Amino acid sequence: MSETALIVIDAQESFRHRDYWDDGMVPAYIERQQALIDGAKAAGILVVQVFHVEDSGVFSEASGFVTALAPLRIAPDAVFRKRRHSALVGTGLDVWLTSNGIQRVIISGIRTEQCCETTTRHASDLGYAVDYVGEATLTFPMTDASGRRWSGADIRARTELVLADRFARIATVEDALAGRVADRAA
Repeated sequence: MSETALIVIDAQESFRHRDYWDDGMVPAYIERQQALIDGAKAAGILVVQVFHVEDSGVFSEASGFVTALAPLRIAPDAVFRKRRHSALVGTGLDVWLTSNGIQRVIISGIRTEQCCETTTRHASDLGYAVDYVGEATLTFPMTDASGRRWSGADIRARTELVLADRFARIATVEDALAGRVADRAA
């Protein structure tokens, strides 16, 4: 069995119902996320699906939106629900990873700079080898306190910059599946 697990974080319908939802980067994200899921399954890598839940609103179980983001096809080996940014806080995921002999995690999902980045940092601090697959993450434009608008691509680049070689190896889908570090010149 593989010592690697793919973690798909918050790739859920809830986001479509937020006012910041932007379809612009969704097709590229879906294609890369699906390639990562399919490749992991083919390689015998365990796939974990994590959903963010809240007591009310579009992230509540009662909303009906805490389901996989369409049109993703995912048949996870385990499913966890979280209430914090890190998928490793209060979910039992860390226990599951340990009990399955996982040494390396591949991080993907929604949102790039929030739950994906936070889980990456947390996993690194817990001693896991981490591949952060930015192309299989999705986020939305944001405006900072000075009025600068950051595109999803800007936020992804910033996230990869601060994680690289400190908390994670920044990898493409193909490199993460092969277990090798991405070519930074690409």
